[in-house]
Amino acid sequence: MIIAYGFANLLQSVAAARTTVHHTFDPGLLLRLAGHRTYLIGLACQVVGFVLAFLARRDLPLFLVQASVAAGLGVTAVLGVLVLKWRLPAAEVVLLVLLFAGITALVLSAQPAPSRQLGTAGLVGLAVAVVAIAASGFFAARLHGALGSVVLGSLAGMAFSAAAVAARPLASAGSVEAFVRDPLLYLLIVHSVIGQLLLGLAMQRGSTTAAVAAMDAAGAVPAAIVGLLLLNDKIWPGREWLAGLGFLVTLAAVVGLTRYAEPQHHHAGARQKAMVGAGMVPVQAASTGPRSETTTSTGGVTSTGVGSIGVARRRRPITRS
Repeated sequence: MIIAYGFANLLQSVAAARTTVHHTFDPGLLLRLAGHRTYLIGLACQVVGFVLAFLARRDLPLFLVQASVAAGLGVTAVLGVLVLKWRLPAAEVVLLVLLFAGITALVLSAQPAPSRQLGTAGLVGLAVAVVAIAASGFFAARLHGALGSVVLGSLAGMAFSAAAVAARPLASAGSVEAFVRDPLLYLLIVHSVIGQLLLGLAMQRGSTTAAVAAMDAAGAVPAAIVGLLLLNDKIWPGREWLAGLGFLVTLAAVVGLTRYAEPQHHHAGARQKAMVGAGMVPVQAASTGPRSETTTSTGGVTSTGVGSIGVARRRRPITRS
């Protein structure tokens, strides 16, 4: 599951960076993204990760499953080193170790148990959340730069969090007929589609770092709280401190990993730009997509490139569901 989400994060973010920036809450963005083979492969990886996470939610508490989903960011970082030749600073190595330690603590503290059903009030709450998140996304899509990344990323995390809440009791359906007839299935689908759209919009804004950090925080925390309060999520007696520590360490490591993502890719793009200027690499070879405006934010400074150089300077892709 973690590996599948890691691949999905990498591939979908690359496709989002190559797509014309949208400033409206337009579902057409998903159709544009679907025109990229990279995005479709990433989406297939995400579906695999989603199915595995769905099966895990049948007996495992949401605080463990959602933290594991967020941990896909660590796999993305490793893939970036192996495939895209990202440089791995010593601080990022430490964060990867902390990420592994946090997940290990959650595994040791989580007590498997079937989910409690949400009931009518829970269904109404998830339906209201769909409307509220979509309406907020409609206005947030007009935001630009880091602020837009944070707000849209947070809304995407809330949508995915609501989908996880719906999936926990849905996974306990006794038959295929009960599964198909359960309103939770359709609430899960709607929340997932809205979350995917918001995530695509967030990844197109000025700060991928802010988008990923906001999404991970907004996606993991609410689901963990709802699971413990309403869905019969359990912790082994006497290990509550271990669960709390593991959750905080995992979340902090995920947010910390995003801190090092953008600058590394920015420097790689700068090196390619210098090579193009020196005639070492043909301009045509440096261009990997259509001429479109691409915005990169590093260390609070936003730069914009057009055409081949703009593509070369795309931020290092990192994302989640």
